[in-house]
Amino acid sequence: MTEEEIHEAVYAMGRGARKAAHALAVLDAEAKNAMLRAMAAELRKRGPEILAENAKDLAAGGERGLSGALLDRLRLDEARLEAVAAGVEQVATLADPVGEVLDERTRPNGIRIEQVRVPIGVIGIIYESRPNVTSDAAVLCLKSGNATILRGGSEAIHSNRAIAAALQAGGEAAGLPEHSIQLIPFTDRASVQVMAGMDKYLDLIIPRGGKGLIETVVSLARMPVIKHYDGVCHVFVDEEADLSMAAEIAIDSKTQKPSVCNALETLLVHEGVAAEFLPLFVEKLGARPLELRGCGKTRAILGKGVLPATEEDWSTEYLDYILAVKVVGSMEEAVEHINTYGSQHTDCIVTANGGRAERFLREVDSACVFHNVSTRFSDGEEFGFGAEIGISTDKLHARGPMALRELTSYQYRVRGEGQVKGVVG
Repeated sequence: MTEEEIHEAVYAMGRGARKAAHALAVLDAEAKNAMLRAMAAELRKRGPEILAENAKDLAAGGERGLSGALLDRLRLDEARLEAVAAGVEQVATLADPVGEVLDERTRPNGIRIEQVRVPIGVIGIIYESRPNVTSDAAVLCLKSGNATILRGGSEAIHSNRAIAAALQAGGEAAGLPEHSIQLIPFTDRASVQVMAGMDKYLDLIIPRGGKGLIETVVSLARMPVIKHYDGVCHVFVDEEADLSMAAEIAIDSKTQKPSVCNALETLLVHEGVAAEFLPLFVEKLGARPLELRGCGKTRAILGKGVLPATEEDWSTEYLDYILAVKVVGSMEEAVEHINTYGSQHTDCIVTANGGRAERFLREVDSACVFHNVSTRFSDGEEFGFGAEIGISTDKLHARGPMALRELTSYQYRVRGEGQVKGVVG
């Protein structure tokens, strides 16, 4: 397609989405929930078709040399597709944030003021690899009263088209406004630039993917951007930690699913327990194929099987069976390391010292800070929010898991009985 054709196609989607957003904003919760249940039914009905399209993406990914971790993020099967459909149904059971009264007051002059949650409007979501994001993003936007324009990565284009078509078709059968859920059906990179300049129709962009994608969107966007930067997550094993618990938490954080943003990337160990903890960690790791890259002290304890860590390792999101390990002299050094090299995503301390844990929670500048909990719990569903669009590493307007409430804004509704300011002087 030419740049002109791409521009016109994306702008046409924007015009349709703006019209749909006005209609979605006034739907009640019962109507939206009926649409969501119809979407889940359509996903199940079209299951064989969706899996066939996903097989095309997997084959193309293999030919392109995608890593095993990336192929795993891309892969759908019957169980994963059922989980996607069940996730849509779960969103239908969640409380609708739209219309919630956040604050209300009556002024001395009798004016009554309410602060009420309302939809944002039209949300653009740019993402890579994981086709389940197509469903998660679309249904969360619908439940919060927003229209959405989705732009997935080229590696999942067949899967994304099939899922988006099922969602819109299923929803329309239950009354979903036309153009509520739209997927850009082509993979030209120019479409990202067009979206970023489309502030007349897009109220917000949420990029999910690598740092290069996010920085490109931020540099081009003429509307607010909520960033989902790298998940360079840490676990710090304090000198007063239960070492067996610490090993289990670190292993779960890293190996339960290494290809996701809340997986552990750097393990920090207090020097007072490093000589005991690190061999225990390796023992409990067992046959799991984990490559360790350690500082000098780590290598002195564990031997030459540990590769030397470089400066780059401390700020790398591997999304693979690779773990950086560093021995630190104090909790203060651990906090400084996290605040220097981390991505403000999720960081954990393992300790039996409650006072030290509270200091860590206050001093680490991340969206999610944990005490004695695997970083894999940094997730909207685990927090009880239902599905999520991502983990925001911003501080405005949302931070941490982005679910329904984070996809709303608010307005002030002011009621009176003829009050006027009067003529000055």
